[in-house]
Amino acid sequence: MNRQFLEELEKIAGPVLMQEPMSGHTTFRVGGPADMLVRPKKEQLAPVIRLCRKYGESYCVIGNGSNLLVGDAGIRGLVIETLTKEEDAAVHGARIEAGAGMLLSKTARLALEHGLGGMEFAAGIPGTVGGAVVMNAGAYGGEMKDIIESAVVIDGNGNEKELSAEELELGYRSSCILPKGYLVKQVVLRLTPGDAAAIKARMEELRIQRTAKQPLEYPSAGSTFKRPEGYFAGKLIMDAGMRGYRVGGAQVSEKHCGFVVNRGGATARDIRKLIQDVSGEVQRQFGVTLEPEVKMIGEFTHTTRI
Repeated sequence: MNRQFLEELEKIAGPVLMQEPMSGHTTFRVGGPADMLVRPKKEQLAPVIRLCRKYGESYCVIGNGSNLLVGDAGIRGLVIETLTKEEDAAVHGARIEAGAGMLLSKTARLALEHGLGGMEFAAGIPGTVGGAVVMNAGAYGGEMKDIIESAVVIDGNGNEKELSAEELELGYRSSCILPKGYLVKQVVLRLTPGDAAAIKARMEELRIQRTAKQPLEYPSAGSTFKRPEGYFAGKLIMDAGMRGYRVGGAQVSEKHCGFVVNRGGATARDIRKLIQDVSGEVQRQFGVTLEPEVKMIGEFTHTTRI
């Protein structure tokens, strides 16, 4: 461990958590320890990236950990967590400028408070604004690409640049962020003035639908698989006879087959094996490839360290 790197990192971003269990930073509630974890403010992100480059330290960026499966052996190098508990958004007319670490649900409530429509679909999504941009999060017919005007990103050299919605290359659960090695710093959302009562009613309608159809009572990463063209992942899994299928503490939800849940005591290995089994069975029976929506990071098997 480079002591000089740690000292400089702490000066920039505050306390550095060592051997931090990632089970406390993901909605699956699994994952081994990260070598190092910091929670910088958005203005500290670029200096942290430049420091990592200076010392040749590897890093990965997470938000609320709501779309991640971290391996049981943890993550080598530095984890940069952008999630913030502070209010980090400002309203300018019909636009909201939000920091990447702001929860999407909080941002949607802010929009409601100002009578701005367009974020109703996002009110129940557990991720951060930055994470939602990375994967072009969507639900109930809405997607981030419908409301994003621009985003400030940081490249691998620690340089900031502003990208338009078109330059973000937002597609189905994808963007240019990960392929180009960017980190989202802040986002400008373009919304539509509307009737607050109607916006609130739509949010409540979607909340009721989520509660009725999704297994919110168990830790999960939300919808586990991307939607194959022309199909619904959950129906394919159900038709393949995989409803309720278990590997250790991991299970295909009996409430919604598109969700893999942690019924208690699941390991990342259990969850990954279950995802592989489900994908294999759907492929065998229907010839359809299920691609995980969940991003898998870290090490899934323990190795001896010298």
